[in-house]
Order: sequence, then structure tokens, then C-alpha cells
Amino acid sequence: MTLRKLVPSGRGLLLAVVSAGLLFVAYPPASLVVPSFVAMVPFLWALADERERTDPHVARTGYWFGVIVNGAVLYWMVVALWHFTPLSLLGYLASLLLVLGPLWALLAWALAHLERRTTVPLWVSFPLLWTATEWLLGHLSDIRFPWLGLGTSLVRVPVLVQWADIAGARGVTLWLAWANALVFLALRTRRWRRPAVGLAVTLVLATAYGAWRERTLVMRPVASVAVVQPNVGYDEKRESRESRPAMDSLVRELMDLTRQARRDTSVDLVAWPEAAVPNYFYNYPYWEAWIDSLARGLRTSVLAGGLDVVFAPDGSYEYYNAAFLFDTAGSARDWPVYHKRDLVPIVERVPFLNPRWFGNLRWFGGFGKGRVFPVYRIAQGGFGVLICYESAFEDLARRYRRDGADFLVNITNDAWFGRTAAPYQHASHLVMRAIETRMGIARAANTGISEFVDPLGRTHLATPLMVERVEAADVLTSDVRTLYVRLGDWVGILALVGTAACLLAAWLRKAPPGGPA
Repeated sequence: MTLRKLVPSGRGLLLAVVSAGLLFVAYPPASLVVPSFVAMVPFLWALADERERTDPHVARTGYWFGVIVNGAVLYWMVVALWHFTPLSLLGYLASLLLVLGPLWALLAWALAHLERRTTVPLWVSFPLLWTATEWLLGHLSDIRFPWLGLGTSLVRVPVLVQWADIAGARGVTLWLAWANALVFLALRTRRWRRPAVGLAVTLVLATAYGAWRERTLVMRPVASVAVVQPNVGYDEKRESRESRPAMDSLVRELMDLTRQARRDTSVDLVAWPEAAVPNYFYNYPYWEAWIDSLARGLRTSVLAGGLDVVFAPDGSYEYYNAAFLFDTAGSARDWPVYHKRDLVPIVERVPFLNPRWFGNLRWFGGFGKGRVFPVYRIAQGGFGVLICYESAFEDLARRYRRDGADFLVNITNDAWFGRTAAPYQHASHLVMRAIETRMGIARAANTGISEFVDPLGRTHLATPLMVERVEAADVLTSDVRTLYVRLGDWVGILALVGTAACLLAAWLRKAPPGGPA
């Protein structure tokens, strides 16, 4: 087999690079609006160039598009994590070559197959297939990674995505995929009138709904929250774990920042970042006593990110990325510890393997998965916790809202991302979670971006990266229980059903005489 058979043509590679560039600037930090509506046009054009060829050629083109486009958007997986471990390169390549590339290949094959075997138009098949693929990426068990769905690219202009309270981020994805298909068809056929009218009408409807929602949604303050950004670098934190005095110093620094927050303003809750407490309370019980005393003395609840360990009767144990609520009575034992459910593949948990095999290996995680999702109650209201990239998983935020939460707190440690695009991409998911649930969100990040998001998806008091900062604000909420919260990801399910129906129709229909099967 020659190299020429493994890679697409030079024109195909060029189109992949164009798609990669457009999608990169559609997402934060650039967040340009127009590229969201045209980024997939080069992809569709490359597939159209292959339509006279066999299915393997089409799948090959899709595969390399998936590798190149996602390689550009997720470049930070290598750049930002290299100092954590050079093995980040292997994780990056595995994500591209073994997961994302094959998914795009499957998408390309299915699109071409439907075109050859059915009369389903592209402006129907492509949105269904794209949305179903995005749904699948978010449900691949231990390797699910719903980072930056296409709908998330519009977070800079929340007026356009207010209807996510009906259809969720997946609904916005479906709309953008449909728009890309219309633009491609207009360019390909040079017939602009109907696509232009269709796009204009949907833009007007989205904007009108968004403006109405922004004008009429009743928001109220639910709790005053301070978010602590200690700006502890990755190397500093790693080195401190080898020294008890250094770890004690980190805990004292967090406590001092908490006192500062309480001194500057009256706050009901202070949120520390993910894993801010540098070791287990089991090993350092006096830390827990310190924080107990702090919360009781300030009469302010403290949400502390840290590590937890749970022992079984036989002496075995599981350890967790966790959050602890210390209430105004100074007790964390009155509340269940929140254990992170959605774990970063490899680093926090090696997919599909027994986590106990990796408990003592550096760079390979064996964290346990959380099974309890408490809504913590303070006097002012209830809140749910999202740790790190759980902000990208729409089902957990929806569950908290159904269970009575008034707002969300996202704690994270993005220190290893450095000044790449990753901190901006990471924070962007919260805009969609706020709109979908109509809850406000407070975000505490170790090195930034810490911020507040209101129920309309508007961000406030966003901090710069790599500075020590404490910010406090009233977190807003609403009394709305959105259709999306009640029905769940119905757009994703419909996309799956629609995709299955189309593929079944293609399978039942005979291939055209002399045409490819």
C-alpha cells in the first residue's frame, strides 16, 4: 500500500487546513461568529470531490479531516501538558488517531452512503449525522469527551443561543450544521436565494427569542459567593507535596484569602479551586480542623476542593477528586463529600481497566468515579458542584436543577494549560450550562479564569490568567424550570433516531445499477 492511498489529495489536505482554521477562530478565545456558519463547508466540499470514488476514499478523507481539524483545536493537549508528562503527546495522538479520526471517517462514510442510496437531501442528512456524532462523542463510556460541541462556538453572543433553554447546546449544534450545509449547497449550485432566506429567517428568529428572553427573564440574587484564585503553579504544587511545611503553607494561604474575601464584603459561601487542599484529610486531619474553625469563626460556608479516600472493610480503598462543604457550624461531616464523576481519561482514570492497577503509577490515574450528587444547602439556597471539565457534560447540570439546585459552583485547576486557548475553551461551556438550566454559576479556578455567569449566559468579573485574585458577587438565579431541564437532550436523541432511520432506509434500498454498494 502506497502513502498516496493513505492520505487525501493535496487539495483535500488544503481544505482540511481551511476547516481547521475556521473552527479554531470560531471557538474561544477568538469566538468569531461568522466562521461558525461556514467552518464545515470545506469538509463538505472535500467529500463532494470524492463522491465518484469508493466508500474507503470518502472515509479516508473524513478521517484526515477529523485528525487535522481536532488537532488544531486541541493543540494545547501537547503544548500545555508537556511539562506534566511527555506522555501527553501519546494521549494527544491517541485521541486524534484512535477516537476522533475514526468518528469523522464514520460520519463521512455515512454521509456519502446516504447520498448514493437515498434521496435524503444534504441539508437534512448532514445536521442529523453531525449532531448524532457529537452525541456519540459525549457518551463513549470512559473515553467520552464532549469538549466544545459546535453549538458552544456561539457563546460570545449569548443572544443567539438563548433558545438553548428549549433545545440545549445540541440544538444549537444542529442549527449550525444545517447552516453549513445550506452555505455549501449555495456555493456548489450557485443558487443563493433559498439558502439566504432560510439562514436569514432562522437568525432573525434566534435573535428575536434571545432579545425577548433577555428582556423578560426574571433573575434574583440567591447567594453572595466569593471565588478564590490562589495562582499556585503546577511545579510549585507538585514540589510542595514533598514537604509538610510547604503543604501547610498552601492551606494557610487559602485560609488567608478566605479571610480577605470575608473582610472585604459579606459573603455566604467561599469556593476554593479543584484540589486546592494539597493532600488527603486522612493524612492531615488537622487541616480539616483548621477549616472547620475558619468557617465557624467567619460564619461563612467554605467549599474546598481536595482529595478523598474511602476504605472498604477488607482494607482496600478508592480515592477521589472531591469537594467538601464546611458549613457555618464548622462541620464537613454533616454533608456527603462530592466525588467527581466524569474523569479525564488517562490522567485521572485509565479507560476500561481496573483503577487499582494504577494507584501507584505516576501519570496514570486510578481515581474512583463519584456515585452521589448532593445538592448542598446553605441558608440562602441549594447548589450543585461541577469539578473541572464536568462543565462540558450537560446532563449533570440538568440533574442538579431537577433535584432543586438554585445555582452551580464549578471548581477547577487549569494551571497546566498555561496561556494556551484551553482555559478560554474550558470556561466557555458554562455559558451553555447557565442558559440550559437558567441557573447562575460561580467558577473558582486555581490560575484562572475565575468568573460568574448569570442565567442569561453573560459572564461577570472574569479574572485574568496567572494572578492571585479573590472576587465576590451575588450569584443570580431564576425560578424557571426550562423545557430542556424537563425533557433532557431530546435533540440529541432525535438526531440518533433520525440517523438510524436514514441508514436503515439506505440499507433496505437496492444500490443503483452499476453503482457502488
